[in-house]
This record gives sequence, structure tokens and C-alpha cells, in this order.
Amino acid sequence: MLCMQGKPCTPDFPITTCAGLPFVALLNNIMIKQSSLIPTIIGGLLGVTAIAWWRARFSEADKAPYLDELKTDESVQPAPPCLNGQISSWGNYPKISAQEYTFKSVDELRQLLKKLSNVIPRGNGRSYGDSALAPHLISTLNYKKFLSFDAEAGTICCQSGVLLSELLDVTVPKGWFLPVTPGTKLITVGGAIGSDVHGKSQHKAGNFSDHLISMDIMLTDGSIVTCSATENESLFWTTCGGMGLTGVIVQATMRLLPIETAYITQETVRADNLDQMMDLFEDSESWTYSVAWMDCLKRGKNMGRGFIMRGEHARLEDLAGDARRKHPLELKPKPKAIVPFNFPEFVLNSCTMNVFNELLYRKQFKRVIKSVIDYNVFFYPLDVIYKWNRIYGQRGFTQYQFILPKDKSREGITAILNKIADSNIRPFLSVLKLYGKQNGYLPFGIEGYSLALDFPIRDGLFVLLDELDEIVLGYGGRIYLTKDARMTERMFKQTYPQVETFLENLEKINYENKFRSLQSDRIGLTRSKIQSFR
Repeated sequence: MLCMQGKPCTPDFPITTCAGLPFVALLNNIMIKQSSLIPTIIGGLLGVTAIAWWRARFSEADKAPYLDELKTDESVQPAPPCLNGQISSWGNYPKISAQEYTFKSVDELRQLLKKLSNVIPRGNGRSYGDSALAPHLISTLNYKKFLSFDAEAGTICCQSGVLLSELLDVTVPKGWFLPVTPGTKLITVGGAIGSDVHGKSQHKAGNFSDHLISMDIMLTDGSIVTCSATENESLFWTTCGGMGLTGVIVQATMRLLPIETAYITQETVRADNLDQMMDLFEDSESWTYSVAWMDCLKRGKNMGRGFIMRGEHARLEDLAGDARRKHPLELKPKPKAIVPFNFPEFVLNSCTMNVFNELLYRKQFKRVIKSVIDYNVFFYPLDVIYKWNRIYGQRGFTQYQFILPKDKSREGITAILNKIADSNIRPFLSVLKLYGKQNGYLPFGIEGYSLALDFPIRDGLFVLLDELDEIVLGYGGRIYLTKDARMTERMFKQTYPQVETFLENLEKINYENKFRSLQSDRIGLTRSKIQSFR
């Protein structure tokens, strides 16, 4: 059993190391790979704090279940046939009592749909809010076979419970990658379609649906319908980004992106304020991938400072060293770690967040830094740490991700940052991205900029977020459904202009609101005929 640094885990070692790992990973992996001095200092300080709390809070018997988690891989554990108990999504908010069912064949799935109501499909539970929460959940994790892979044409067909990580394990050694991928590969193909996920390439490659050839969906009556952008188009576009409300996706066929290597050529460029950051994004539109970290706590001339990371798939001649060039599509496995317990709330406070942001910004000691890194470091930096969501504490966290039109983004984001600075509530992590238009009936993407803010759940947070909603609404923006846990029906329906068309389509597909979630009830997509269960 190994921890992050490849050392054997003793009862004390994983606690010391893992307590600071999210901070180490955010500094050392999300951003740039340089000297490990600063992340080690921060991780060590927080680690000492967490150790003291751990030893005071738990007996040795209490610690055992947490340490046992180090022996498991959360991404590949099969789900039991039926699970009763408390369940939440990745934000650990809200938590509800629910029954979760699994299936291994379409016949088993059909039987489940006959007997269940108030149900929603669920993949690996990586949506942040309540879009995959309901009294009854149908997990797809046991339905995960590959059906075909054309390594010449670059197409692959698989069942909906296959994780993107499992898909990449098959395709990358053959020279193919996902054209669109979010910031974690630990989501299912079905979940990627239901959320119509996007990534660092949205402004160039669009969304997951833009590379989807076809899919099969089991509807409320147990029938299976094949749909695509040219066949049963209404069902296709109602399902892509439809948050699981049309049925259970059974299988999907996707187009892939050819690659020469498993590496990314990356440039990290520092910006001293929001205007510089926006200018860098404008100058980087030709890059396939771009994303930025932004310090949301600074005011004045340094408001919105940070750095943009832009990348391209590396070609063979970009690789240094004979080992990489000899095996350009192979990556060595890296040791992984786990955050073994929920952090106490005092760890993430205004002081530690300000220190974190200051050191992180100073770590970019050059204006431009160039590097070649493997695709896991570039796309999935946090996947190396299991249960990293525990750093936000027992109450969990919510990600407030909004998007504003391009011509209003500078002014609107400035207004958002000023409102946050005026409050006593701070986001731990802030990520800025450039977007283009998105297809579908409930598209998040518009030509503009998105800012994602991770807030620990604290008293007064939702009051602040309601105020931010009004700013977003005033600038013509909207909130991302996959990350949402509290948006009002009014906010949703005023900011998603095609919602009525979506509802008309859904009424023809989702008979008697069989498929519904806490979120769909809250924002008025499924509550009209059946009383809300929240």
C-alpha cells in the first residue's frame, strides 16, 4: 500500500501526508510543475493542524475504517444490487435518504422501471449538487461493457456505465483521445451525455454531444430508442444536457480525436489583473485548450490576477528523452492517495485562503513558463487524490459556476468579485474559461466567459449566492445545472430561453414524471403534476 510519495503507509503516514494533499495537488498539478517548496510548506502546516484534530477527535477504532479506504479504488467499486441509506453527490450537499438499484442487463433495467417511480439515473456521483438525487436511484456502474472499437476510424461504442478513465485506458494506447473531456475522468459516459459536459476546449471543440454519433435510451415504458443528431433529433437534444429526465441511456457511440502522444505541450502565462487575464484569453483563442486560475480575493489594481494555462496535444518531436519517444502513448502509473476524513471547518478560512492564493500567485515566478506534461496532469489533476471533497468539511461545498456574454464579462465578473470581497465568505478555488455556443435545449454555453467558484457550505452562503444570482441575471448570464444545488425556478426559467421547448418535449417522453430529481422539482421541470418530495 503506497501513499502519494510512494512510501509505505503506516497509521500516521497517510494522515500526515494526505491532510495537505489537496493543497499540494492544486499547487503542484493543477497549475504548474516547479519547485515543491511552497506546496510542501502549505501541505505540512495544514497537515499538522489536521493531525491534531484527527487524534483528538477519533479513537484508534474510529480511525480504522478511514485507513482501510486507502486499500480501495473508488473509481472501480461495483455497486450492490440495492443500497439503502444516506447519499449525496460530490459536493456532499445535500444529503438525502434514498434507495439505489443496479442492473446488468436491459431486462433487469426494464423490470426496475416497471416497479419504480420518483427515480433518476445515476452514474459515478460526480455531479456536484442534487441533479442525480431522488428517492430512488438507478446506478449504471454495473453496466459497463465495451461493445466495439474501430481503431482505424476512431469510433467506440460502450455501455453507459463505462467511466471516461476506463475508456481512455483502451483508446490512448491506440492513439485516440476524447475530443471533449471535463476536469475529471471519473464520470460515466451516460453522465457525460446527461450533463453534456464540456472542458478546456469548449470554445474550439464544443460539448460532448458534438462528438456523439448515436445513443440508445430506455424510456419510461421500457422501450429502447436509438437517436442521434439526425435520427429522433428531438429525443437526442432533449437527452443531451437533459439531466437524466428522458430515460436511462443504455449505450453510446462516439467519435475520438487522433493523437501522437499521451502528453500536452503547456504554456502558463501570468496575468496581474482581470483585464490582463481577459486579454490573454483573447490572444489564446487559437489554442485548443485554455483555462485560468484566478485570485478572487484581491481588490484594487490586482483584482482578478492569476495565470492562464493553454495547451495542445504534443507531437512526437515535442517529447524529450528516449523513453518517452520510444513509448509516446504509454504513461507510468503514479501512486495515489486519499483524504481520509472530513477536514474541520477552521482549516478553510479567510486567512488560509489568502495565504494560499498569495503563495500560488508568487509560485509563477516567470511571466511565461513552458512545459510538456502528461494528459492526466493537464486534464485531471485532482483525480490522483481520492475523496478530495472532504477538505471542505462535514457540511460539504457547492460550486457556483456562471457564464456571462463576452461583451459583458469584464464588467460582470468585476461586479461579482466586488460582491464576494464585500462579504465574509470566500471561495477556495476559482477557475475561468472561455466558451462558444452550445447546442441543445438547455445549453449552458454561450459566447462568453465562465467563472467557477468553490464555496465551502457556511452560514450565510446561500444569501450571498442569491445576491450573485441577481448580478448574473442582470448581465444576461446563467448558472450551470450540473454544479447547481440551490438555484430558484425563477432564476432558471429567466436564464434558459428554450426551457418551454424542453418541457414540451419532456412531457411526450417522461410519462407522469417517472424520472425526476431534487433539482428538477426545485427548478420547475417535473413538479407541475406531482407534489415535490423535497
